[in-house]
Amino acid sequence: MSDNGQAAQTARTARTRWRRWHGHQRPQPRWAGQTALTWALVYAAFGLAAALTGTPLFRAGGTPAPAALDWAVVAVGALAATACAAVMRCGPRPWLRGLLFTVCGLTGLAAFSLLMDVITLIFGQGVDSWPAAANRALAALGTVLLAATGRSQRRPPAGTRAPAPSRAPARVQLAAVAGTVAFLPYCAMKTFWAFGGTFAGTDIAQILASSRRNGASAVWLTLESWGLDATVLLAALGLFLLWGLVRPWGQVFPRWTPLLRGRRVPRSLPLAPALLGAATLLPYGILGVGYCALATTGALTIRPGDFSSPQDALTVAWIGLTAFAGYGIALALATRSYWLRTRPLPGPASTSVSAGSRH
Repeated sequence: MSDNGQAAQTARTARTRWRRWHGHQRPQPRWAGQTALTWALVYAAFGLAAALTGTPLFRAGGTPAPAALDWAVVAVGALAATACAAVMRCGPRPWLRGLLFTVCGLTGLAAFSLLMDVITLIFGQGVDSWPAAANRALAALGTVLLAATGRSQRRPPAGTRAPAPSRAPARVQLAAVAGTVAFLPYCAMKTFWAFGGTFAGTDIAQILASSRRNGASAVWLTLESWGLDATVLLAALGLFLLWGLVRPWGQVFPRWTPLLRGRRVPRSLPLAPALLGAATLLPYGILGVGYCALATTGALTIRPGDFSSPQDALTVAWIGLTAFAGYGIALALATRSYWLRTRPLPGPASTSVSAGSRH
């Protein structure tokens, strides 16, 4: 082989290794199945210990669910262990892959409201139930591991490339606008309270007293005393995530990030919080809006809680749950669009793609 031919072959080899290192052709990790199998055994043992000791792992509203439901955790863990062991022995057959993703969906349901636990843990003194919170955390971990196992032996076709940054289609961006607008009344209400206003028969003094009584952390109380409501700050972060999913800058770190200028965002970085947020806020908001509708018609009775009357509590509930429902729907649509727009594409890495998207 001539020197030019050897140089060309060396260059192609270097490009291939570079693409594999950066994930364009890199296979999924082989240890995913073993890790998922270990998790499944731990999860089944966790559920068995809770069931034998009568420790509730689920909650219905604010009250513990029957401890008999703990056996569902044992069943899901055992089913997951069986599926993982079969995949490791027989490979990811289509029916085994389907079983893995079915169990993955079950663990995703079990992880519901984990986001609320994280928020409570950050700004409060603890969660309502540590066993229930541990169950949700383990279920969320299992969701990730089972999904990785389902894709663990799938290799992307050779010559794939990462798509260029693109914006979501107009309908998805319109949903993002609607999700943003849905949060405006909630943010306005919280900010109005934080700056000393009175709404729904409640002012900042009552809110601080209620927060102390409910075990709010010093960080939460300090922010409130400064006129900064912590949930409004979290809403701002949520909207930043939402718009990052639908705009091209969400796939590449902005120019004003000096340490990461021009670096492509790893696909999983925004998808992980987006999936967690959508899986939590969407059902929470929709079910909450349905509850508010029934309470408004008189079919259900709403408790006043920390408010002076049930009507005041209902007014605040409508504002908050409408915001969660609207944002949850927008986040789910934006997450799906981002997932589709960032899938590896066939073709050489130098080929460019249009900034538009049909997904």
